[in-house]
Amino acid sequence: MHYIITEKETTAKRIATILSADKAKKRKIGGIDAYEFDGTVVAGLSGHVFRLDYPPPYNNWSKINPYTLIDARIVAVALKKTIVNALKQIANDAESVTIATDYDREGELIGVEALRIIKKINPALLVDRMRYSAITEQAIKESLAARSDVDYNLAASAEARGIIDLIWGAALTRFISLSANRLGEGFFSVGRVQSPTLALVVAREKEIEKFVPRNYWELHATLKTEKGEIFEVIHETQKFWEREEVEGIKSRIEAAEEGCVREVETRLRNEKPPAPFDTTGFIRAASSIGYSPKRAMNIAEHLYLQGLISYHRTDNTTYPDTLDLKVLVKLFLENKEFGDHARLLVQKKRLKPTAGKKRTTDHPPIHPVSAVSRDKMGKAEWSIYELVVRRFLATLSDAAQWEDTDVKIELGGEIFEAKGRELKEEGFLAIYPYQKKEELILPKLKEGENVKIEQIEIVEKETKPPNRISQAGLIKKMEDLGLGTKSTRHEIIGKLYERAYVQDNPVKPTETAFALIESLEKYATMITKPEMTKTLEQEMDEIREGKRKKEDVVADSRAMLKAVFEEMTKNREEIAKSLKEAIKGGTIVGTCPECGSELFVAISHRGKRFVGCRNYPTCTFSLPLPRSGRVLVTTDTCDTHPFLFKLKIMKKGMKRPWDFGCPYCNFLHWEAKSGDT
Repeated sequence: MHYIITEKETTAKRIATILSADKAKKRKIGGIDAYEFDGTVVAGLSGHVFRLDYPPPYNNWSKINPYTLIDARIVAVALKKTIVNALKQIANDAESVTIATDYDREGELIGVEALRIIKKINPALLVDRMRYSAITEQAIKESLAARSDVDYNLAASAEARGIIDLIWGAALTRFISLSANRLGEGFFSVGRVQSPTLALVVAREKEIEKFVPRNYWELHATLKTEKGEIFEVIHETQKFWEREEVEGIKSRIEAAEEGCVREVETRLRNEKPPAPFDTTGFIRAASSIGYSPKRAMNIAEHLYLQGLISYHRTDNTTYPDTLDLKVLVKLFLENKEFGDHARLLVQKKRLKPTAGKKRTTDHPPIHPVSAVSRDKMGKAEWSIYELVVRRFLATLSDAAQWEDTDVKIELGGEIFEAKGRELKEEGFLAIYPYQKKEELILPKLKEGENVKIEQIEIVEKETKPPNRISQAGLIKKMEDLGLGTKSTRHEIIGKLYERAYVQDNPVKPTETAFALIESLEKYATMITKPEMTKTLEQEMDEIREGKRKKEDVVADSRAMLKAVFEEMTKNREEIAKSLKEAIKGGTIVGTCPECGSELFVAISHRGKRFVGCRNYPTCTFSLPLPRSGRVLVTTDTCDTHPFLFKLKIMKKGMKRPWDFGCPYCNFLHWEAKSGDT
């Protein structure tokens, strides 16, 4: 029997349907679903077969020195016994096995995990690999016909990352949490990618906090042409830092009733279509239409599994020569949404796509592979699918053409400027509405023409602090610094939210994040810098390329971590003091209604949490809180008690936080309920 093993049951079903012309019969192998036809069985796993962990004796945080975790033995723990049992059955029945998991690091490792079980029982088994970037009939049949060897180096690079992340995360998290006496749900989570990413957020917040705004003034004028057309200009000195200077200029201009056009320069400018989508580009574009990185990637995965778009985890921004772009465009000729533009594209003798700076050979850029209508999908799915289709069509379209106009006008001896832009040819903008195409039309002015001064106005403004980083912007920074991978960056950001280190979007660090990063930056600098993580990522790439062994790279990482521990151990008392001092006030949840001091999440000597007043013991105002779960402070205030922020509670295993709301309202509700009983 020939077995094809996929990463998920949904993929198994779709591949079996394609290869059997919808004649495959469903059957059970152990506890998992499989699909059989013509001597072939397609079976789906549930992602990873194993997880990496330490043996049980190491689970007691209080009794195990975190340093010993660096060199401790790591074991593979089966995630689902039903999967392991099914693979053992396959081993006894199979004559050959084809791995058809997603073709990336994690997918290759998942396939190798399955093979380890199978080949232990049946070592002589014939094994090969299907590689595909889309779950379509053509892609699946071609990948089956062109099977190749399993890439054990690629799997080893993924396994190295898993081992390294476990060692760094477990050892550092325990050291810091034990030092600060923060165990249970309130422990300090530290990691080789997570911590430098959080440091970026904290650094930006510090820039914002230390920013001192400065007033400046602009000088605007409203003018009228001889034909009665009204337009606005601004003084060539964009910012005046002294009020007296701009007022003096304004006075001189007010004495003049007219001005004169001194210079008109018009030129055509081509705006190039965007590059094809890699994962980071896709996430940023999805963010601009309201989808968080995690949500966008989840939807993209669903579309991929349905055979609607290509594989969504890719670093490529250049279409391969083997991709028939015209065939893909023809999919949309009869589509109500995209048909008009598709028909324009197929009329071209040759399609010339844009290309980004990155070219890889594993997967092409994200693109549509099948057509579907809006009414066949949910709103969110359609939004993401439409984004992918429009981006693909845009990359094959002509540049947009603009006419830019720069005008200089003399008013009372001072030069004012105006810049106009008019869209002459829509090009790709006709199909890609996500890119701004705002026009600013100026009157047709001629040099030497007089214009009448209608109004002259001083506009006072203030310099603004740097913006907080959006989730999508943070992913781009992570990519630039070599933090994480295309598959893991959005998950790392998700962990920062889960640990209550950050909130909102754009991302704002909490007091806990400040306390942690400031302490690490003082006493364990390497953990907060991207260089160490980038070095390890490069070494894992060398494993994939066959230049380094997994064991050697893991050994390098252990040596790095020992150097970190040496620094932290010398400063353990300072770290503990720094963290305890920084977090002793807890998270701010509002203002005390009785004395006006800050209210914060406090912990009693018995370990109970409550909302307490900073002015204690002079002020004893307090409110109870749930015993378990992480407290997340929102930016919404209570309508009844506007001095308090609403809270959310994130408990282990919950997909979404519990909307606890206003702690005062909850207390009054509990009090009334208790009184009734």
